[in-house]
Amino acid sequence: MESRRARRSRRARPSGRRPLVYTALATVVIVGGTAAGTVYVKAQAHDGSATVSSSSSPAVVAAQGKASVEPVTQPAVDHDELLATAMDTVTVPDGAEVSVAVLDLDSGDSATYGDAAFDTASIVKVDILATLLLQAQDEDRHLTTAEKAYATAMIENSDNTSASALWRIIGKAEGLDAANERFGLTGTEGGDDMLWGLTQTTAADQLTLLQQVFGDDSQLSEASQEYLQGLMGEIAADQHWGVSAAADGSGWALKNGWLPRSATSLWDINSIGRVTASDGKDYLVVALSDGNATKEKGISLVESAARAAVSVFTGESTSASPSATATPTAS
Repeated sequence: MESRRARRSRRARPSGRRPLVYTALATVVIVGGTAAGTVYVKAQAHDGSATVSSSSSPAVVAAQGKASVEPVTQPAVDHDELLATAMDTVTVPDGAEVSVAVLDLDSGDSATYGDAAFDTASIVKVDILATLLLQAQDEDRHLTTAEKAYATAMIENSDNTSASALWRIIGKAEGLDAANERFGLTGTEGGDDMLWGLTQTTAADQLTLLQQVFGDDSQLSEASQEYLQGLMGEIAADQHWGVSAAADGSGWALKNGWLPRSATSLWDINSIGRVTASDGKDYLVVALSDGNATKEKGISLVESAARAAVSVFTGESTSASPSATATPTAS
């Protein structure tokens, strides 16, 4: 005769219906994932039963339920498209043109809007000093006392006389173009003779140049990078505008350029540099423009473009903030 204990044990056994996730014939479909790599799956029995979700890996679910795995490819983020959408919020005055580029130094992701060539005005001074430093490295020498004095005045105060002196020392456009080839710039051409401010460049090229100044993979030595970064972090107070508008507080290093064209009386306004945004991350930002009716309108345009560029990665609003103004002279 069967014991009472045995009868209780037999009654406690589960029925023949197994939970769906363990059903032998099931289909597993990846329906999402996380940045950390967790894959979410959906299992569905072949008899049409209800589905359940699990955060187990497809391999684990397949092993337990002898399921098939159907991966769903996640679309890659198109940062250029996101930047184009962000730039829709920027008001570009009639006759003006703007191009912008941004790079997240943490992830290496970047975005560019516009591929037109612009006059550099004084942002070329970063390129001039980078060229001088590269040439000094090749010659295994330090900068001279005079070169350092020129460099400080050229970057911090945007002094044109100092820029002209260093332009001659590097070999004018020929020296600049040779260095830029090594830096990886493909759309930049030095200005004729002493017209260094009319060097032509693109936003993408300036982003490449900034990577040489602030990035890990650079033709410049660490000492050369730190020297140039330091000067860009000590810009004169009347030039605290431009890409710094996208920074959170004082976390920035930049160089601006402004040039009224004599033939049209319109302004070239440019700004390049590194900013620390509200998310605590560092970004390289380039904003180039021409055809501006006034210097102030050009500054407003490049600042709006810089905020739009950084918002691609921070997701923050691109609402305008007050702009600083500078003495309206060429630089």
